[in-house]
Amino acid sequence: MQSDRSARSDIRAFDAVRALAFIGDLSMGQPTDHSPRTAWLALQLAQADGMDATGCDTVREASLLRWSGCTANASGFADALGDDIAGREAMLAMRPDWDEPMRQTQGGTGAAIQPLAQIHCEVSGEVARMLGLGHETETTLRHIFETWDGNGLPARIAGLKVPAAVFIVVLAGDIEILSRVYGIERAFELIGQRADSRYPARLVALLSGRAQAWLTALDELQPREIDDALLTPQMQQVTSLELIADVIDLKLPWMTGFSREVAAIAAACCERLSLDRATQERVYRAGLIHGIGRAAVPNALWNMPGRLPASAWEKVRLVPYWTARAGKQTGTLEQAAELASFVYERLDGTGYFRSAGNAALPVEARVLAASAAWVAMRSPRPWREAMSRSAAAELMRAETAQGRFDTAVTDALLASGLAQVPSERYGTRPQAVRLSAREIDVLRSISRGASNKEAARELELSPSTVRTHVESVFRKLECSTRAAATLKASGMGFL
Repeated sequence: MQSDRSARSDIRAFDAVRALAFIGDLSMGQPTDHSPRTAWLALQLAQADGMDATGCDTVREASLLRWSGCTANASGFADALGDDIAGREAMLAMRPDWDEPMRQTQGGTGAAIQPLAQIHCEVSGEVARMLGLGHETETTLRHIFETWDGNGLPARIAGLKVPAAVFIVVLAGDIEILSRVYGIERAFELIGQRADSRYPARLVALLSGRAQAWLTALDELQPREIDDALLTPQMQQVTSLELIADVIDLKLPWMTGFSREVAAIAAACCERLSLDRATQERVYRAGLIHGIGRAAVPNALWNMPGRLPASAWEKVRLVPYWTARAGKQTGTLEQAAELASFVYERLDGTGYFRSAGNAALPVEARVLAASAAWVAMRSPRPWREAMSRSAAAELMRAETAQGRFDTAVTDALLASGLAQVPSERYGTRPQAVRLSAREIDVLRSISRGASNKEAARELELSPSTVRTHVESVFRKLECSTRAAATLKASGMGFL
């Protein structure tokens, strides 16, 4: 049974899907309406190809969730390409030298991108399953990088063995991107070069006579009309907002669990301030999604030690702006996203992105800002260790004295924030899934980016013992990547 707080974070699955599509588009360097536009085009192509109602639903859902696994492999793309966002934008635009850094590695591009594709497909498939969408959607996402000629990833299956929706979704995505970047004629030149390799030639022929009319019609539609066309019966059901928080945090391994903790600490602070339940709910929901905008910033900047250069800082300042923009496109999340966008504001006006201060900051915003700062101080980062509770409390009080945080909020936060906050469950935990205490310790360590050797040192175990525990966890959770294990374990309440 869900806890009261988890139940009160329930939202319509379609709103969660739209938020995940927004995050995915930011992560892939695309306009934030790319996935909805792709889904609309894919629906037209599916209908023209004679797909039945179930197939059309699969196409819509898979198009919107196609990039839901991209936060999970962002660190891998950053290692391979330097800039995970710009690199993936170049990949989608089919720029000739997008993979030049990968070519220089042992095994070349294929060897470098195989594990990244595996992570992406496994996580996006899990997202669809956790959302309660159809098995066909999950299967399509688990094979979204397969190709007609069998040279795709991750399983290198070919032809009719690949779910039909894969080719429709990928082709619709290609025409949306390439026509925008190069114009319709050049787009079809590039697509034509991949006919009967990336997708079947018959689909390319089907699209070629209709694409311009569809793109013109699409440009004339209002966002609400597009949403109405994309909503499927499965996306009418309820899901939990914690899933979005967990997907957000996959972008940076050292952020695992961060959004959940901010939300829980903030809600506890509201309770201590005797704020009503509706306020606690608003703050909790805002805490869960406050990091949506982080998807717009390359991982290299988040991992940079020391003071950020001005150019990097400007990108960071836009993080809460993008969070606010997400709310405008995701239905019932608008209120929570608007509040979440105040997370880096300060009472003295030195915060961002609005530089709002004092009277412009309601109590909910003050609680959220202080809670996020407190959790960040208490969390390890690549460039520093986690601060002790006493040191973090001292710094919070010092910044409060300087006028950056509200005194009453800080007092309530430090009183409530010292307690251990349990993780909320939103996924189902099959009776057969039982993780030992040591397996959970190992999973917690590797979920935060530790290698087996690093986990062994941290837990005072041998590397071979850690490897055995990792293999056992993967087997029990039925996954093969650390990112998918982290997502599933978070949903089950293990982390």
